[in-house]
Amino acid sequence: MDEQVKVSREGKVLVVVLDRPKANAIDLETSRKLGEAFIMLRDDPDLSVGIITGGGEKIFSAGWDLKAVSKGEMQTENWWEDDYGPGGFAGLTELWNLNKPVIGALNGIVIGGGFELALACDLLIAAEHVEFVLPELPLGLIPDAGAIQRLPKRLPYNKAMEMLLIGERMSAKEAASFGLVNKVVPADALMDTAMTWANKLTEVAPLALQALKEVLREIDGNGIRQSFETIRTADLPNYRRLLASEDAEEGVNAYVEKRDAKFKGR
Repeated sequence: MDEQVKVSREGKVLVVVLDRPKANAIDLETSRKLGEAFIMLRDDPDLSVGIITGGGEKIFSAGWDLKAVSKGEMQTENWWEDDYGPGGFAGLTELWNLNKPVIGALNGIVIGGGFELALACDLLIAAEHVEFVLPELPLGLIPDAGAIQRLPKRLPYNKAMEMLLIGERMSAKEAASFGLVNKVVPADALMDTAMTWANKLTEVAPLALQALKEVLREIDGNGIRQSFETIRTADLPNYRRLLASEDAEEGVNAYVEKRDAKFKGR
C-alpha cells in the first residue's frame, strides 16, 4: 500500500497509520486505501483487532481534503457518489459488515471527517493534548459522514448540538468525562496502551468477539423487547455459529476446570 496509509501486522492485530502530512486529510485515494486496510482486517481469519492512528503528533486527521474539493477532484453535491471505496468515507464510516473491533488511537486534534472516522471506531484512546472539533457549518457544510448520525447518541443532546452548531472544541479530558473516549493517556503511552487493549481482545474467542459487534449493530435503535426478538429471529450468522461452536463449549469447560481456554475460532 502507498505510504499515505501504512499497514503492519503485530500478531493478530492490524495497525493502520494515516500518514499524509501536514494534516492527514483524506481524499478519494486515501479513503480507498483505508478501505483496503479495513477489508483486510475483515477478511483475514488470522486478524482479530484493528488499530487506526495518525502519523505525527499534532493532528489525527483533518478529515475531508478541502483542497481536493476546491480543485474539483471531489464533489459536494451527492458526495457519496464519488468512489470512496467499499467502507464509505475514510474506509470505515459505512463498513457495515466489519465484525472485528477497531481501536482508535488518537494522536492529535480530531477534526471534521477525522472525528467521523474516530466515531466509527469501537474503542477510543486519546493522547492528553487531543481536541475534538467539527468546523463544517462555517464552511457551508454539515458533517454528514457520521457525526450527525452518531454524535447525538454518544453525547448529551445539547452538548452534541454545541459541537455541531457552534463548533465548540472539546478537550480529551472533557470527552472522557462524557464517555466519548474510553481513556486518556500521555502521548508517549498512546500506542502501547492501544496495543495492550488489542492484545487482550485477541485472547477472546474470535466468534464471540465478532458476534458481539454483529448483534450490537443489528439491535441499534431497537427497544429492549424488540432487541430480544432480533437476537432470536434475525439473520445473525456469527451469533448462530458462536452458540453452536466448539469455542463456546471450551470456554465453559475451561472455567469449570479452572484453566485457560484454548479457543480455535470454530
